[in-house]
Amino acid sequence: MTGNGRVDTEALREEIRRTRVELGETMEALAAKADVKARLKESADQARQRMRERAGQTVARMRGQAARTAGEARTQAQRKGEQVRRNPAPWAVVAAGAVATVVVLLVLRGRRR
Repeated sequence: MTGNGRVDTEALREEIRRTRVELGETMEALAAKADVKARLKESADQARQRMRERAGQTVARMRGQAARTAGEARTQAQRKGEQVRRNPAPWAVVAAGAVATVVVLLVLRGRRR
């Protein structure tokens, strides 16, 4: 003990107060860990948020791919159109063959009836 017993008493009271605060914080932490329902809800909320973020990223990626694919298809269609305009004979033969095939199929189908 020091020369002044009052100082030791104040120090003990302060130590008790700090210990109570720490004990209260420890009890709150333990109560939070023991609250399974709240922990599950928090976990579900976090999972839901992660899924929303992933869905958003996937949508953005798919839109980008669709835009690129559409651009490529447009470019190819323009090239094919230019080829047909420059030399329509091969395409006319293909079209005539398709028409002939349809006519033959229709005739054969009519004979079966």
